Amino acid sequence: MTVTVRDLRPEVPADVERFVRSRRLALPYVLWAPEAVLHRQARTRPDAHCRTLVAEEDGETIGTAQIGLAPDSPEPGQGYLNVYVRPDRTGRGAGTLLVRAAEEHLVTRGATRLLSWVLDTGRDRAFAERLGYRPGRRAHFLRLDLSDGALPPLQEPPPGVELRTAADFADDPRPLFTLDAEVTSDEPSDVGAEFTDYGAWVEETWRHPLLDLDLTSVAVVDGRPVAFTAAHTDRATRYSTAMTGTARAFRGRGLAALVKNDSLHRARAAGRTEAFTGNDGGNAPMLAVNRRLGYEICGTEVRHVRELG
Repeated sequence: MTVTVRDLRPEVPADVERFVRSRRLALPYVLWAPEAVLHRQARTRPDAHCRTLVAEEDGETIGTAQIGLAPDSPEPGQGYLNVYVRPDRTGRGAGTLLVRAAEEHLVTRGATRLLSWVLDTGRDRAFAERLGYRPGRRAHFLRLDLSDGALPPLQEPPPGVELRTAADFADDPRPLFTLDAEVTSDEPSDVGAEFTDYGAWVEETWRHPLLDLDLTSVAVVDGRPVAFTAAHTDRATRYSTAMTGTARAFRGRGLAALVKNDSLHRARAAGRTEAFTGNDGGNAPMLAVNRRLGYEICGTEVRHVRELG
């Protein structure tokens, strides 16, 4: 049995479905859907040089990789490769083939530093280190059961703060872009990000097929968004937080907890029964917020880095 690596064929629905199934088996804490995979293929800006790879054995997708450059980074040459092999198909060489194909693509497009999220298991970390990657920061996946009634009571906003949803900004989302750009620039990460391209943000973030405007909660002061939590859903039972943040001038007032609490109550009312979120290991304040809301850690990844040249 021979393992081969090739590009995903977005025009073949069955190929996309096999990619999604493989990712769900390898990383069940993340929402994977065909429309989201296709959106990344079609809407990511050209200077990101993104590709989606699959490792195949006898017509079965057993591993996947999403790769590209970080176009929002102020430091050029930051490449990423996130490789996942189905847990029931390890040991066949799929991971190595995917990594080598990804590295070749990124290096030829100017990458000088490669970053990869790796599941925090002895096997996965040893694999990454054998290929020259060194461990760095940790990040956690967290899960909350929305069906058991354990969600804290709905909070009332403090005086001067109004709770809205992203749907209220459907005609002009630029104020949310401005807020997202500010909080993203402060997010703990190995790669800095500066959102300056509003059009790219609209295409990649605002028009993401999993973004649920009615479940995305926004705290507003004097007509200006000052905190938000972006909700992704599978339009069935699963809900995930894509980003939560507060404008610098309004931090320390509990607004992140306020919008997350509001969004979770909206999600449960809409029939979602399972919620996921993610936390950088060094972001203690947000980790504390999530734990107060009832989230529990269900998985951990370690960012691995390989410096080139």
